[in-house]
Amino acid sequence: MTKNKDKKIETSLITTARDEKYTQGSINPVIQRASSLIFSSYKKKKQAAIINNCAQDNLFYGRKGTLTHFALKKAMTELENGVGCALYPCGMAAIANSILSFVSAGDNILVTNNVYEPTQKFCQHILKKLQISTTWFNPLISEDISHLIKENTKIIVLESPGSITMEIQDIPGIIKAARRKKPDIVIMLDNTWSAGVFLKALDIDVDISIQSGTKYLTGHSDAMIGTAVSNERCWEQLCKQSYLMGQIVDADTAYMTLRGIRTLHLRLKQHEKNALQIAKWLHTNPNVHKVNHPALPGSKGHEYFIRDFTGSSGLFSFILKQKLNSQQLTNYLDNFKYFRMAYSWGGFESLILINQPEELMNIRISEKLDFTGTLVRLHIGLENIEDLIDDLYNGFKRIEGSSKET
Repeated sequence: MTKNKDKKIETSLITTARDEKYTQGSINPVIQRASSLIFSSYKKKKQAAIINNCAQDNLFYGRKGTLTHFALKKAMTELENGVGCALYPCGMAAIANSILSFVSAGDNILVTNNVYEPTQKFCQHILKKLQISTTWFNPLISEDISHLIKENTKIIVLESPGSITMEIQDIPGIIKAARRKKPDIVIMLDNTWSAGVFLKALDIDVDISIQSGTKYLTGHSDAMIGTAVSNERCWEQLCKQSYLMGQIVDADTAYMTLRGIRTLHLRLKQHEKNALQIAKWLHTNPNVHKVNHPALPGSKGHEYFIRDFTGSSGLFSFILKQKLNSQQLTNYLDNFKYFRMAYSWGGFESLILINQPEELMNIRISEKLDFTGTLVRLHIGLENIEDLIDDLYNGFKRIEGSSKET
């Protein structure tokens, strides 16, 4: 198992995966673009063919990876304290293929019902077609998860904090209860929000930590990649199954992701600082019903955040006291100076999206909402904090103006 606990995170992210075999004498690992990799002799070809395909630095064929991929895999394995890392073309591919690596027809999986919406759709459409059933559970279930585990339950899928509503789960409590009921159950976590920095998932007995590296790892909203870092128990099966399903990313994206990792800690700390300041400002705003930021008291699962996380990132949401009508939404969203409307998050720029209560009800399986106002999701970027607060303040003024007009 690769451990890097003797180094501070800032140093580790700078020095990881800079072995000479990856860098070839330069500062950064080389970009090695290749499909065919040449063997200098029949003997070496035979040796390469019999080496375990899950060895992370064995040049064999482009789909298995090149020096560029191996460097990124090593960096991610060290970051998340695992034994191996599989790479995928996007975060959703990482989630889907991690699940598919451990299930067969007739199996059941447990999934938190505040999970990323495409993950829900994958379960409802692809897994259902494969005769794999999904049981949805409340994210705050804690040790009561044991009541849902059946003989054919193979996987528990967690996401903490949850998409949009930002609940923090009692991950250790869920794992303890699950392993007591079924020791061989596979527990996966979408760990994108912490970027593998603020939560060391494998250290608290998660089997596979999944990230959409599209977010914080790349950090610049210009590349898509997914990662899954596994412990020793699950690594060989995850690796072999993902390889058979053809999962790979191009060398340039792998290079860009590794380059992003060098500044990951610095960027995260600034995202954290900006987001916390704005969340606290929103908490005092008369238009706001509730702020869903895991680091703030009163947010669901805050006590687990304090226990398990070492920091927070830039994504959170807040709920307005009223449900905005179409004209209010148009006035509000179309006139921001710095907050742009876009899916995804984790880049240097600030983003905004909204969800009406009825939209959330459509993606919150077997759960009732405890609010009726419009939910606003923010990703706080690296802009000047005063500029961002002014932009949000003017947005509230537009809502108030629209209310008077109607």
